[in-house]
This record gives sequence, structure tokens and C-alpha cells, in this order.
Amino acid sequence: MTGGTTGGTADGVPGDPPEAAAALDMLLTQAALGPLRRFFPGRAALRLAWALAGQPGLVASRAGGLTAELARVIGGSSGVAPGKRDRRFADPAWTGNPVLRRVMQAYLASGDAALGLVNDMPLDWRDAERLRFAMSNLVDALAPSNSVLSPEAVKAALDSGGGSLLTGARHLLNDLASAPRVPAMVPPDAYTVGTDLATTPGAVVLRTPSFELIQYRPATETVRELPVLIVPPTINKYYVLDLAPGRSLVEYLVSQGQQVFVMSWRNPDKRHASWGFDEYTRAIIEAVDTAADICGAAAAHLLGGCSGGILASLAAAVRTAGAAPGGQPRIASLGLLVTMLDQSRTDAVGALVDEPIAEAAIAASARKGYLDGRKLAEVFAWLRPQDLIWNYWVNNYLLGREPARFDILAWNADTTRMTAGLHRDFVRAAVSNSLTTPGGVTVLGTEIDLAQVDLDSYVVAGVADHICPWQSCYRGSQLLGGKTRFVLSTSGHIAALVNPPGSKKASYQVSDDVTADAPAWQQSAATEQGSWWPDYASWLAARSGGLVPAPASLGSDRFHAIEAAPGGYVRAA
Repeated sequence: MTGGTTGGTADGVPGDPPEAAAALDMLLTQAALGPLRRFFPGRAALRLAWALAGQPGLVASRAGGLTAELARVIGGSSGVAPGKRDRRFADPAWTGNPVLRRVMQAYLASGDAALGLVNDMPLDWRDAERLRFAMSNLVDALAPSNSVLSPEAVKAALDSGGGSLLTGARHLLNDLASAPRVPAMVPPDAYTVGTDLATTPGAVVLRTPSFELIQYRPATETVRELPVLIVPPTINKYYVLDLAPGRSLVEYLVSQGQQVFVMSWRNPDKRHASWGFDEYTRAIIEAVDTAADICGAAAAHLLGGCSGGILASLAAAVRTAGAAPGGQPRIASLGLLVTMLDQSRTDAVGALVDEPIAEAAIAASARKGYLDGRKLAEVFAWLRPQDLIWNYWVNNYLLGREPARFDILAWNADTTRMTAGLHRDFVRAAVSNSLTTPGGVTVLGTEIDLAQVDLDSYVVAGVADHICPWQSCYRGSQLLGGKTRFVLSTSGHIAALVNPPGSKKASYQVSDDVTADAPAWQQSAATEQGSWWPDYASWLAARSGGLVPAPASLGSDRFHAIEAAPGGYVRAA
């Protein structure tokens, strides 16, 4: 998740068009190797050239069609127009000014011809997808709306006496000075963690070398017996789940009488290079035991998001496998938020990640000891360049404006590093899709078999998710051995998490039957209006025991409150 990242549609989060797709391993490999690989498809380009030489008829047909269309553009009779969702040419001058209209139409016709030529060629699917990625990025970059021809830029320059261009140049130089070298998406001083973000009252009750455990102060006189432990992604900071008042899943669950704990991962450096699945799974198990002990409970619920969901699944598998017959694994249920356990695919995502690329990425992070989160943010931006590069290029540089304040984008810019060991384990597990095979991964000496995780599970996916396609999340839910409730939010990767009640646009599909394939499930599942948060709170309450008096203080005799939430690890650069 960059983590992950932004996402969403209905809840006001930029982007997340259904056609945009990535995946965790794609982000992790390209972050290690550099995003410019998208512009240089390597040997695929040579194979395209060979294919073009062998298809002179198709090339001539495309060239002839483009020549004819450009003639119509010059003559003023072309019907080429941007799509309804294309905001780049929304200014009336693009259609009202005859010169700008011709420039726009020539660009659109040429871009369609270039992409069409790639689609026409009889290429291996992997080469075809790599070339489409490269070509689409090139076409996006060459849009006249990204240049000083933009009527908005011209007007801003005239109105400001050239001041907008000077301000834009200053913004550009500032952004190029340090990674990630992409346009800033939010003012750097727009928010302060602990003041504007991550403000739900609580305390750090355990600090280890790898995480801080935060316990939140109850907001009700009585609470449920069994607590819930939230495992955030290992990419970016934890507070996407405690974003801001009214937009915090933590705050909401506390208001529903749930005892809530969250792990705040340490921002690692090269000293922690060896930390992999074993270290992070061990940390989750320690946090589960601590949360249960503090609450005097037999078990705790586990709720993991994105990469944290993968790790939570590993912890559940280790614990359920290690429980004695009739014993307690101390995990009451497993919740997964936008989490890919099944990463099989043969689409555009898989085209950019194969074993040689994966091993090259692993070697790159091993040399440094970690994967730099700023590189991950850069890759993420280039996965959706129209929304996250060129939109801000125009706003920040051509118009000389500051980007708008937006809490999710502030969180997205608050990057973290990933240890080389965890990077290696995630990438190899994804490329081999080894979590789908019993014994495909061994963690803490346990061969992982997700079918043995016979816990009730609550699985959430986003229909517009560009990081974890919902169909993959759904297939992952079928790997689990217990009863599963699957929820499909109308939102994207992040807005599926930041999904508070009250949004008039939010809705979700839900069903307790995950036996059908994904399209059939989507056809038959019930549709509910609003956020899925109340549904999860109700599902959780039914499995959390009775009501008991809320504790008067945080921590316990053994685990004392160390400092107020959000703690120290979240503030570490």
C-alpha cells in the first residue's frame, strides 16, 4: 500500500479508474529497480521492431489512417475528441480556439495510432503489455496540456505578469532536489501527526525493536471482552487507519465499544536488513498475546491491511498450526483489508514482474539493506501518471499553485523504508504465488497452509482497487479454512479503508458464501448502501464476548503506558 498509496472513487479520493492496475510485487520490484523502466521496455522494443518489419501491411494501414485523420484535423473537419473522463482538455479554449483544437486533435489521433499499432502486432502477451505500459506513459507525457500551450497556463502567466511561471520553476527545483522526484501532491507542512492526523486518544503500552503497540482509550462505559489488534501495512505509517476525526476506523471501533490496539511499525534502516517474514510474524504474535493479556482475554481479533494482511495471515497460520488439539491459538478471528493472498495473474500486472526482474530487485534492495519508501512513492505516482504526475505538473509548475490539502495524500507522502529481508520475502512469495500452495512458504519453522486457518474471517476488497484487484482478494478468501464473509466496497485501495459512515455515495456488496467464482459472486451478492464499517463492527461484536466495564487506565501491571499515542515510531523519519 502506498502504499500505498491513494485510491478511491466515491469518497473523494483522486483517481482509481477501473483500468488502472498494479500489484504489491510490481510496486516492490519497480521501486527497487527504478520507475523509468516503464519507459524502456528493453528487448520487447526490439521484438516490436521485428514484428513491425514483418507486418508492412498493418503498418501502412495505420500510417495511412493517421495521415488521413491529420488531413481532416488540418482542414477542420475532424471529429476526434477527448473522452468524457479526460479532464486534460476541459478548458473551453481547447475546442473554441481553432489552433488549440487542431493541436489537441492531432495529439489524440497520433496517440491512438501509436497505441493501436502496438495492439495490432502479434506479440507475446508479456511483451505486448510491457510495450503498452511504455507507450501509454509516453503518450501521456507528450500531451499538449502538459506544456505552456495550455490555455490555463497562458492565462495564469498573463494574470500574474509571469509570476506563476517563476513560482512554478521554484516548485520544480524544490521537487527535483530530493526523492521522490515527482510533483508534490500536498503542501509539506499541511498536517502534523498527533495534531491533525492520528489523534484518537491512547498510549503506547509496549515498545520492541520492531514495533510499538498502541492501546486506545475506551469511549464507552462498557467494552467487549475480546480486543481487536490492527496490523497496518509495512509500507507507509499506520495512521491511515486512524487518519483524522470522523475518518478513522480506530475511532469508529472504539466508539462501538471495542477494545482496540494497533501496531505501529518501526521505520527500519540498514541495521534491520535481515528482518523478513519470521521477524514480522513473530512481532504480530507478540502483539496478539500482549493485547489479550492486557484485556484479560483468552484471544484477540486480528485485522490486517494490504501487506499487513499478508503478515496477519501468516501469524494466524502459524498460531492455528501450533495450537494443541482443543487448544487456543489466541486469535479469535481474521480480518483482511485489500489483501492479496492469491497473486496469480496473466495480465498487465504480471507482465512487468517475472523471476529475473524479481531477483534483480531483491539484489538491489539487499545492497542497500532496505527499500526506500520514497522510491515506492515515485513508482506509485508513475503507475497513474495522468492523476498523480501530470495533474500536479500543471497545477504546481505551469499554474504556479500550491497543491490542495488532503489528508490521505499527506499520509501517502509520509513514506517508510522496507527491510531488504521483508522485500525479498514478499517479492518471492508473490512471483511464485506460494501462499496458494500448502507448504509453499515456511515461517517460524511452520509450513504455511492457509486452509488450516479455521477461523471466522472478514475480508474486504475494493472494486476500483489499483493495487490489489478485488478478484485476487476474493480468490484469497477462498484459501482460508473457516467461515468467510466477503465484502466488496465500491471504493479503491485506500478509500476502501477510509470508508466512514455518512457518505451518500458509498455502498458495498456482501455475502457469507465464497464458493462461486468472482463474477458469479458479484452477480449474486447483496448490495448495501453506506459504509461497511457498521457491518464489520456488528460482525466483530458478535464474536467478542460479553460487555465488561471499561478499564480505568491503559496498559496493565505488566505493560505500563510508555507515552501518549501516536507514539515515537510514527514520527521517526
